[in-house]
Amino acid sequence: MSDIVLQDLDQGLLTITMNRPDRRNALNAEMVSGLIEAARRAADDREVRAVLLKGAGGTFCVGGDVKAMAAVKVPPPLEEKVTTLRRGMEVSRILHQMQKPVVAQLDGAAAGAGLSMALACDLRVASASVKITTAFAKVGYSGDYGGTFFLTRMLGSAKARELYLLSPVLSAQEALALGMVTRVVPDAEIETAARELAMSLAQGPTVTLGYIKKNINNAESLPLETCFDGEALHHSRCSDTADHKEAAAAFVAKRKPVFKGH
Repeated sequence: MSDIVLQDLDQGLLTITMNRPDRRNALNAEMVSGLIEAARRAADDREVRAVLLKGAGGTFCVGGDVKAMAAVKVPPPLEEKVTTLRRGMEVSRILHQMQKPVVAQLDGAAAGAGLSMALACDLRVASASVKITTAFAKVGYSGDYGGTFFLTRMLGSAKARELYLLSPVLSAQEALALGMVTRVVPDAEIETAARELAMSLAQGPTVTLGYIKKNINNAESLPLETCFDGEALHHSRCSDTADHKEAAAAFVAKRKPVFKGH
Protein backbone atom coordinates (compact mmCIF):
# COMPACT_ATOMS: atom_id res chain seq x y z
CA MET A 1 0.00 0.00 0.00
CA SER A 2 1.43 3.37 -1.06
CA ASP A 3 1.76 6.28 1.38
CA ILE A 4 0.60 8.57 -1.42
CA VAL A 5 -2.84 6.92 -1.35
CA LEU A 6 -4.02 5.94 2.12
CA GLN A 7 -6.66 3.29 2.86
CA ASP A 8 -8.53 2.91 6.12
CA LEU A 9 -11.30 0.35 6.65
CA ASP A 10 -13.60 1.00 9.61
CA GLN A 11 -16.99 -0.64 10.18
CA GLY A 12 -17.42 -1.40 6.49
CA LEU A 13 -16.37 2.07 5.31
CA LEU A 14 -13.18 2.24 3.25
CA THR A 15 -11.74 5.76 3.31
CA ILE A 16 -9.40 6.40 0.38
CA THR A 17 -7.24 9.49 0.89
CA MET A 18 -5.16 11.13 -1.83
CA ASN A 19 -2.11 12.08 0.20
CA ARG A 20 -0.04 14.61 -1.69
CA PRO A 21 -1.02 17.80 0.11
CA ASP A 22 2.12 19.72 -0.87
CA ARG A 23 0.91 19.55 -4.50
CA ARG A 24 -2.77 19.92 -3.61
CA ASN A 25 -3.14 16.21 -4.36
CA ALA A 26 -2.26 16.63 -8.04
CA LEU A 27 -2.21 13.30 -9.84
CA ASN A 28 1.10 11.67 -10.71
CA ALA A 29 1.83 8.11 -11.81
CA GLU A 30 2.26 6.81 -8.26
CA MET A 31 -1.00 8.33 -7.06
CA VAL A 32 -2.92 7.02 -10.04
CA SER A 33 -1.55 3.52 -9.44
CA GLY A 34 -2.52 3.73 -5.76
CA LEU A 35 -6.02 4.95 -6.59
CA ILE A 36 -6.61 2.08 -8.99
CA GLU A 37 -5.39 -0.41 -6.38
CA ALA A 38 -7.65 1.09 -3.73
CA ALA A 39 -10.67 1.23 -6.02
CA ARG A 40 -10.24 -2.40 -7.04
CA ARG A 41 -9.93 -3.41 -3.41
CA ALA A 42 -13.11 -1.51 -2.61
CA ALA A 43 -14.97 -3.26 -5.42
CA ASP A 44 -13.71 -6.77 -4.58
CA ASP A 45 -13.37 -6.86 -0.78
CA ARG A 46 -16.54 -8.18 0.86
CA GLU A 47 -15.64 -6.33 4.05
CA VAL A 48 -16.00 -3.01 2.21
CA ARG A 49 -19.61 -1.82 2.17
CA ALA A 50 -19.13 1.82 1.13
CA VAL A 51 -16.32 4.16 0.09
CA LEU A 52 -15.31 7.70 1.04
CA LEU A 53 -12.89 9.38 -1.39
CA LYS A 54 -11.09 12.46 -0.07
CA GLY A 55 -7.88 14.46 -0.27
CA ALA A 56 -5.38 15.28 2.47
CA GLY A 57 -4.54 18.79 3.60
CA GLY A 58 -7.87 20.45 2.93
CA THR A 59 -7.98 19.95 -0.84
CA PHE A 60 -9.74 17.21 -2.79
CA CYS A 61 -7.68 17.12 -6.00
CA VAL A 62 -6.62 19.76 -8.53
CA GLY A 63 -6.23 17.23 -11.36
CA GLY A 64 -3.08 16.28 -13.20
CA ASP A 65 0.32 17.56 -12.13
CA VAL A 66 0.77 20.27 -14.77
CA LYS A 67 4.23 21.24 -13.46
CA ALA A 68 5.44 17.68 -13.90
CA MET A 69 3.93 17.56 -17.39
CA ALA A 70 5.77 20.73 -18.36
CA ALA A 71 9.07 19.27 -17.14
CA VAL A 72 8.93 16.30 -19.53
CA LYS A 73 11.70 16.81 -22.10
CA VAL A 74 11.01 13.92 -24.45
CA PRO A 75 7.34 12.91 -24.58
CA PRO A 76 6.56 9.24 -25.20
CA PRO A 77 4.93 8.11 -28.46
CA LEU A 78 1.21 8.77 -28.87
CA GLU A 79 0.29 5.10 -28.50
CA GLU A 80 2.12 4.89 -25.18
CA LYS A 81 0.48 8.07 -23.90
CA VAL A 82 -2.98 6.78 -24.82
CA THR A 83 -2.36 3.40 -23.17
CA THR A 84 -1.01 4.97 -19.97
CA LEU A 85 -3.82 7.51 -19.68
CA ARG A 86 -6.54 4.97 -20.45
CA ARG A 87 -5.12 2.65 -17.77
CA GLY A 88 -5.25 5.43 -15.19
CA MET A 89 -8.79 6.40 -16.12
CA GLU A 90 -9.98 3.01 -14.92
CA VAL A 91 -10.27 4.48 -11.42
CA SER A 92 -13.28 6.54 -12.52
CA ARG A 93 -14.94 3.55 -14.18
CA ILE A 94 -14.46 1.35 -11.11
CA LEU A 95 -15.81 3.99 -8.74
CA HIS A 96 -18.84 4.50 -10.97
CA GLN A 97 -19.63 0.85 -11.65
CA MET A 98 -18.77 -0.91 -8.37
CA GLN A 99 -21.87 -2.20 -6.61
CA LYS A 100 -21.11 -0.17 -3.49
CA PRO A 101 -21.97 3.48 -2.81
CA VAL A 102 -19.12 5.99 -3.12
CA VAL A 103 -19.07 9.43 -1.48
CA ALA A 104 -16.61 12.19 -2.44
CA GLN A 105 -15.56 14.81 0.12
CA LEU A 106 -14.96 18.02 -1.79
CA ASP A 107 -13.00 20.73 -0.04
CA GLY A 108 -10.40 23.24 -1.18
CA ALA A 109 -10.61 22.55 -4.90
CA ALA A 110 -11.94 19.88 -7.23
CA ALA A 111 -10.58 20.53 -10.71
CA GLY A 112 -9.71 18.73 -13.92
CA ALA A 113 -9.35 14.99 -13.46
CA GLY A 114 -10.04 15.52 -9.76
CA LEU A 115 -13.50 16.82 -10.61
CA SER A 116 -13.94 13.96 -13.09
CA MET A 117 -13.28 11.40 -10.33
CA ALA A 118 -15.69 13.22 -8.01
CA LEU A 119 -18.38 13.09 -10.71
CA ALA A 120 -17.79 9.32 -11.00
CA CYS A 121 -18.83 8.94 -7.37
CA ASP A 122 -22.46 8.54 -6.32
CA LEU A 123 -22.69 11.43 -3.87
CA ARG A 124 -20.61 14.57 -3.29
CA VAL A 125 -20.43 16.55 -0.05
CA ALA A 126 -18.89 20.00 -0.56
CA SER A 127 -17.42 22.48 1.88
CA ALA A 128 -18.79 26.02 1.60
CA SER A 129 -15.54 27.46 0.23
CA VAL A 130 -14.64 24.73 -2.28
CA LYS A 131 -13.83 25.80 -5.85
CA ILE A 132 -15.06 23.53 -8.64
CA THR A 133 -13.95 23.74 -12.27
CA THR A 134 -13.33 21.55 -15.28
CA ALA A 135 -10.05 23.49 -15.85
CA PHE A 136 -8.96 21.48 -18.91
CA ALA A 137 -9.43 24.15 -21.60
CA LYS A 138 -7.34 26.63 -19.61
CA VAL A 139 -4.30 24.34 -19.83
CA GLY A 140 -4.91 23.23 -23.42
CA TYR A 141 -6.45 19.83 -22.71
CA SER A 142 -9.77 18.37 -23.85
CA GLY A 143 -10.54 16.38 -20.69
CA ASP A 144 -10.06 12.90 -19.24
CA TYR A 145 -11.11 10.56 -16.42
CA GLY A 146 -14.69 10.50 -17.69
CA GLY A 147 -15.66 14.06 -16.84
CA THR A 148 -17.44 14.76 -20.14
CA PHE A 149 -19.35 11.47 -19.83
CA PHE A 150 -20.51 12.05 -16.27
CA LEU A 151 -21.21 15.77 -16.59
CA THR A 152 -23.22 15.35 -19.81
CA ARG A 153 -25.41 12.69 -18.20
CA MET A 154 -25.70 14.65 -14.98
CA LEU A 155 -26.48 18.11 -16.39
CA GLY A 156 -27.21 17.62 -20.09
CA SER A 157 -25.22 18.47 -23.20
CA ALA A 158 -25.74 22.26 -23.16
CA LYS A 159 -24.50 22.80 -19.62
CA ALA A 160 -21.62 20.35 -20.08
CA ARG A 161 -20.48 22.31 -23.13
CA GLU A 162 -20.61 25.55 -21.14
CA LEU A 163 -18.64 24.16 -18.20
CA TYR A 164 -15.98 22.59 -20.44
CA LEU A 165 -15.60 25.26 -23.12
CA LEU A 166 -15.67 28.27 -20.77
CA SER A 167 -14.25 26.53 -17.70
CA PRO A 168 -15.83 28.82 -15.07
CA VAL A 169 -14.88 28.39 -11.42
CA LEU A 170 -18.05 27.41 -9.56
CA SER A 171 -18.75 28.03 -5.90
CA ALA A 172 -20.22 25.27 -3.77
CA GLN A 173 -23.64 26.92 -3.88
CA GLU A 174 -23.50 27.25 -7.67
CA ALA A 175 -22.59 23.58 -7.98
CA LEU A 176 -25.42 22.67 -5.60
CA ALA A 177 -27.93 24.66 -7.66
CA LEU A 178 -26.83 22.77 -10.79
CA GLY A 179 -27.10 19.40 -9.03
CA MET A 180 -23.37 18.67 -9.20
CA VAL A 181 -23.07 18.22 -5.43
CA THR A 182 -25.39 16.54 -2.96
CA ARG A 183 -25.05 18.98 -0.09
CA VAL A 184 -22.96 21.91 1.10
CA VAL A 185 -21.72 22.23 4.69
CA PRO A 186 -19.57 24.77 6.55
CA ASP A 187 -15.83 24.25 6.09
CA ALA A 188 -15.37 23.21 9.71
CA GLU A 189 -17.95 20.45 9.32
CA ILE A 190 -16.85 18.87 6.03
CA GLU A 191 -14.84 16.00 7.54
CA THR A 192 -17.64 15.01 9.91
CA ALA A 193 -20.47 15.46 7.43
CA ALA A 194 -18.82 13.46 4.63
CA ARG A 195 -17.83 10.65 6.97
CA GLU A 196 -21.28 10.47 8.59
CA LEU A 197 -22.98 10.25 5.19
CA ALA A 198 -20.56 7.59 3.95
CA MET A 199 -20.81 5.63 7.21
CA SER A 200 -24.61 5.64 7.03
CA LEU A 201 -24.30 3.93 3.65
CA ALA A 202 -21.69 1.49 4.99
CA GLN A 203 -24.21 0.48 7.67
CA GLY A 204 -27.03 0.10 5.15
CA PRO A 205 -28.39 -2.89 3.19
CA THR A 206 -25.26 -3.37 1.08
CA VAL A 207 -26.63 -5.82 -1.49
CA THR A 208 -29.69 -3.66 -2.06
CA LEU A 209 -27.69 -0.44 -2.40
CA GLY A 210 -25.47 -2.16 -4.95
CA TYR A 211 -28.45 -3.17 -7.06
CA ILE A 212 -29.99 0.31 -6.80
CA LYS A 213 -26.74 1.66 -8.19
CA LYS A 214 -26.70 -0.97 -10.94
CA ASN A 215 -30.31 -0.11 -11.90
CA ILE A 216 -29.42 3.56 -12.27
CA ASN A 217 -26.26 2.78 -14.24
CA ASN A 218 -28.33 0.55 -16.52
CA ALA A 219 -30.84 3.37 -17.01
CA GLU A 220 -28.09 5.58 -18.43
CA SER A 221 -27.50 3.39 -21.45
CA LEU A 222 -29.85 0.39 -21.78
CA PRO A 223 -33.30 0.12 -23.44
CA LEU A 224 -36.49 0.20 -21.36
CA GLU A 225 -37.24 -3.52 -21.50
CA THR A 226 -33.68 -4.44 -20.55
CA CYS A 227 -33.86 -2.08 -17.58
CA PHE A 228 -37.21 -3.60 -16.57
CA ASP A 229 -35.70 -7.10 -16.77
CA GLY A 230 -32.81 -5.94 -14.58
CA GLU A 231 -35.13 -4.32 -12.03
CA ALA A 232 -37.21 -7.50 -11.77
CA LEU A 233 -34.14 -9.68 -11.25
CA HIS A 234 -32.45 -7.32 -8.78
CA HIS A 235 -35.62 -6.69 -6.78
CA SER A 236 -36.24 -10.41 -6.49
CA ARG A 237 -32.62 -11.00 -5.43
CA CYS A 238 -32.94 -8.38 -2.70
CA SER A 239 -36.06 -10.12 -1.36
CA ASP A 240 -33.85 -13.10 -0.45
CA THR A 241 -31.35 -11.08 1.60
CA ALA A 242 -31.12 -11.22 5.36
CA ASP A 243 -31.21 -7.43 5.35
CA HIS A 244 -34.63 -7.38 3.68
CA LYS A 245 -35.98 -9.86 6.21
CA GLU A 246 -34.51 -7.76 9.03
CA ALA A 247 -36.08 -4.60 7.58
CA ALA A 248 -39.48 -6.28 7.33
CA ALA A 249 -39.26 -7.52 10.93
CA ALA A 250 -38.15 -4.08 12.11
CA PHE A 251 -41.09 -2.46 10.29
CA VAL A 252 -43.58 -4.73 12.02
CA ALA A 253 -41.90 -4.19 15.40
CA LYS A 254 -41.66 -0.42 14.79
CA ARG A 255 -37.93 -0.33 15.44
CA LYS A 256 -34.87 0.69 13.46
CA PRO A 257 -33.39 -2.14 11.36
CA VAL A 258 -29.85 -3.34 11.92
CA PHE A 259 -28.33 -4.27 8.56
CA LYS A 260 -25.47 -6.75 8.22
CA GLY A 261 -24.74 -6.21 4.55
CA HIS A 262 -25.99 -9.57 3.22
